[in-house]
Amino acid sequence: MGSCGERKIFSEEQEALVIKSWSVMKKNAPDLAFKFFLKIFEIAPSAQKMFPFLRDSKVPLEQNPKLKPHALNVFTLTCESAVQLRKGGIAAAKESTMKRLGATHLKYGVLDEHFEVTKFALLETIKEGIPEMWSVEMKGAWAEAYDQLVSAIKAQMKP
Repeated sequence: MGSCGERKIFSEEQEALVIKSWSVMKKNAPDLAFKFFLKIFEIAPSAQKMFPFLRDSKVPLEQNPKLKPHALNVFTLTCESAVQLRKGGIAAAKESTMKRLGATHLKYGVLDEHFEVTKFALLETIKEGIPEMWSVEMKGAWAEAYDQLVSAIKAQMKP
């Protein structure tokens, strides 16, 4: 558990909900990933400045050639990390990836509020992406998985 004493257990039921929903969302991952990032920028337009490929771009978001692949990478990593959570914890899944993510998030000045905006955008994207599966339990499962991923990233955010 480390220094995060309040860290909750990710239950088998939560794991099942995340795995089932991700298997459905995977089919539409590029579109959902792009909507996820557009939602982040809608909530927090200033977040665009944190991405070097968007910072000085005069191209609309929808036409930026680097945004869709980046969004897909982030969305897929987030969802795959959630699926792997019970198999020994996210940080244990790929420590090198967590170290890289921690360093990158530190470098670009990512703060708690940025993680919160991203969490809200993720949950809204999942809710809109699979409305027939969405429930309070599903929201709780994804929220817990995201919180644990963020906890693992923050643990690697060392100067």
